[in-house]
Amino acid sequence: MADETESKGGGLLGILGPGLITGAADDDPSGIATYSQAGAQFGYGLLWTVLLTLPFMAAIQIISACIGWDTHRGLTRNIARRLPAWALLGIVALLTVANTLNIAADLAAMGEGLKLIAGGPALVYASAFGIVCLVAEVLIPYHRYAGYLKYLTLVLFVYVGAALTVHIPWGQVALAMVWPSTPLTHDVLLTVVALFGTTISPYLFFWQASQEAEESHLSWRRRHRAPRLTPRAFRHIALDTVFGMVVSNTIAFFIIVTTAATLHVHGITQINTAAQAAEALRPIAGELTFALFAMGLIGTGMLAVPVLAGSAAYAVAEAFHMRGSLELPANRAIGFYAIVSAATLAGAALTLTNIDPIKMLFWTAVINGVVAVPIMLAMMLVAASSKDEPKLPLWLVVLGWLATALMAIAVGLLAWSSFSP
Repeated sequence: MADETESKGGGLLGILGPGLITGAADDDPSGIATYSQAGAQFGYGLLWTVLLTLPFMAAIQIISACIGWDTHRGLTRNIARRLPAWALLGIVALLTVANTLNIAADLAAMGEGLKLIAGGPALVYASAFGIVCLVAEVLIPYHRYAGYLKYLTLVLFVYVGAALTVHIPWGQVALAMVWPSTPLTHDVLLTVVALFGTTISPYLFFWQASQEAEESHLSWRRRHRAPRLTPRAFRHIALDTVFGMVVSNTIAFFIIVTTAATLHVHGITQINTAAQAAEALRPIAGELTFALFAMGLIGTGMLAVPVLAGSAAYAVAEAFHMRGSLELPANRAIGFYAIVSAATLAGAALTLTNIDPIKMLFWTAVINGVVAVPIMLAMMLVAASSKDEPKLPLWLVVLGWLATALMAIAVGLLAWSSFSP
């Protein structure tokens, strides 16, 4: 990405790439549901998590991107050089299971979204979305596919408009962003881990590292030299990533604020259906409430499902030394696309269970928060343990370790609250 940008003469549009797509994919249906539940259940009380996670999620994503760009390899191959085989396979297994559950939750939510506006069976819609996503993953290069779908995610900015049409105590909001006041009960800790898990998501680490590795490899083929992590390349990667993360957390902020100001203040503290979650948009959307909410679920889901399946496939393919990329035709990466197909179809099959879609979305975020801890630890060991890896600024490495510690502390406190009397 960085060399490619330099050849274009720079400019914001030329720089934005994997980081922006990663940020857009971060606000998937699981994220929408988790942010909505946080706002409905605790009002403005957990807004501090949005501000707290921004520098840490940006740092972790920049580190994963730099590793991919500088080494021409995804995270799995880099981790394989630092950890024993059993640890590598454990990490890949955790990622694959978490991603498959996330795919199932996102597809179920997309089915519920279409049911809001068209009626009919949500399970059938969810399965159909799974098949559509799989066909798109196999037949269309992801950069082209995402180039169109990312515009559907712009509908999420309707939450910004909704927040401006209802009464918001902005002084209370500002205080809640910098001063945690909600007691750390089990339910609060559970939601905090879910919020951390849906913003600092493991699948995004593997995805962006692999995307940057592919772009750096293409640059190497064009220029016949290894595009090392020069200061200018680092700036471009950092700008792309930070922009994507800021967009992602801005959406998260307004979803929490809007649901707090509409649902929480009216006594709706548990969101059990997609229709309840959609009501947060009614002040601005009126009769279009369900349609806009459904567009947000479907658009972000269509963007996120290939990222989830693709990141699992990148991880498994690299672990077993198979060639793979969502930019390659299926006949040149059969094993890779078999993994993509398996993850997508397994997720679609899970939607046929009787698990409630909204609860599935929330618990998927919790699982991502738990799984993130060992994966972040392994990634930081890769980033900090070898002279062959990119020379990252000290402040970035420190932020990466702090992000890992933050996630571990949150999960540890949740475990403690679960078993304490």
